[in-house]
This record gives sequence, structure tokens and C-alpha cells, in this order.
Amino acid sequence: MSNALIVKAAALISAGDIEGAEYALVSLVESEGDHALVAVLDELPPKDLLAIIREYDSSHESVVNLLVTPEQFARAVVMEKQYGDRSHRHLRGMINAVLFREDANPGEFIEAIAEIDGGTETLIDYLSEREEEVVHFAAYGTFNPHHTEDGDQVERAEASDHDWKELTWLLSNDHRRLFENILPILKSRHQARLRMEAQEEAEEQRRLEQQEAADSEPVEAPAPQPRPGPAIDDSAL
Repeated sequence: MSNALIVKAAALISAGDIEGAEYALVSLVESEGDHALVAVLDELPPKDLLAIIREYDSSHESVVNLLVTPEQFARAVVMEKQYGDRSHRHLRGMINAVLFREDANPGEFIEAIAEIDGGTETLIDYLSEREEEVVHFAAYGTFNPHHTEDGDQVERAEASDHDWKELTWLLSNDHRRLFENILPILKSRHQARLRMEAQEEAEEQRRLEQQEAADSEPVEAPAPQPRPGPAIDDSAL
């Protein structure tokens, strides 16, 4: 049964029918229970599991996301980079949906991701749009950009957004060695982003100055053209 279901799910995924594949897998829960689906997910190729879980998030849940184990999830999520999604929208959506589901222990998922090749890079990509805030939090223990003095670090309840703040808090407090591996890369990326933005601003400023200089140059009046003389009547000659 499991082999046939895996083949069916893979065929549906290959055909682009992700919802059909998810439905086929979830139907197993109704007939054989949660444990049967967990066993099938353990045999499902990580790329196929990823194809399913990346289509669902906290606002559009899947039973697959609710039952996937930390090890299964880690094997799949590190393959997300193969999709070339520079916004990492799907990555954030599925990590939030799985790590912060009601019955989950986020620490188990974080550890499973960190232990697999590419796992650290995956967490860095997840935080890539929040580099400045994460670096600020590491320095001052707060996400408030106006707070620039060392102080008491925020409690988890204050960072409990089931999103990047909570993951940052967990990394900083419960997975410190992993966080210290991630932080320098985020700092480097943030500095590179600032340099690029400064360069773009400088180029735009130069363009405006060149345009203003061109607009302020006097426009030379066209040279007067000689007026044509009176027409000569050949018949009078």
C-alpha cells in the first residue's frame, strides 16, 4: 500500500497536481491513522515532501505539515534553495507552519535542521529579510531599533509572533552556538546591503547632478538664415 501511494503521489507531483498528491497522502490518515502517514512520509523522497509542504502555511494548513517529524522536515526543507525563490516566502511560510504548530517542540526541529548539510544556510535564508533586526537583537537584546544600550533581553512571550522574532529568540537563547554561526553571516550580508544601497544612492545623486547641469546650460539661438531675394521674372528679359 505504501509503495503504491508513494508512486501515486510522485506522479501527481510530477504532473503539477500538488493538492491531489496531498489529498492522496492525507486520505491514508482516515483509513489507517496518523502513524501510517508518518511512516509513508519517511519513505517519500524529500523533494516530493518539500513540493507538498512548501505549498501550505499557517493560513492554509495541511495534515502533512501537522504530522511531519523533525527529521523528515529537515531533509526536505534544506532542498528549498533549489526552487530559486529569492524572496524566501515559501521557506518562511512552511518553517512557521511546522515549527510553531500547536503540538510542536520548535527546538527539536531547529536541532534537526542544524544537524543536516545545508541546514544552517537554510536558517540564514529564513532570516535574510530581517538581517538588521537580528543583528540589533544580538547586540542589545531587543528588537526595538531605538534601543541602543545594553539591557535586559526580551522574554519569549514578548517575541512570540510564531515568525522570525520567535525563531531569533529561540536561536539566541536555546541554540547559542548555532546562533553564533549564523550571526556573522547575517552581519556581513547586512553590511553588503548597506554598501549597495549607498552606492545606488550615490549613483542616483550623480545622475541628478548631471541632469541639473545639462538643464542649466544656456541654449544657443540658431544662426539667422539669409532672406531670399526678390524673384526675377524671366519673361521681362
